[in-house]
Amino acid sequence: MQADESLDCFGLMCPMPIIKTAHAVKKMKMGQVLEIVATDKGIKQDMPVWCKTTGNECLAIEDQGEEIKVYVKKTKE
Repeated sequence: MQADESLDCFGLMCPMPIIKTAHAVKKMKMGQVLEIVATDKGIKQDMPVWCKTTGNECLAIEDQGEEIKVYVKKTKE
């Protein structure tokens, strides 16, 4: 999947990937996609909930062994 920005959350545990995602999305333009690279398996449950709560869109979650890639589209200011 093509992303406009990438966020490295490798090795960070909850809630840091969500906090860093929130800060990164605030700086992005409407419609842009953020790729989050993480190792905390909790992100697979946490990110869809965060997106639903904030009005953004969780496009995909790719579990690649130790590494998890999550794609979030900014759909809400």
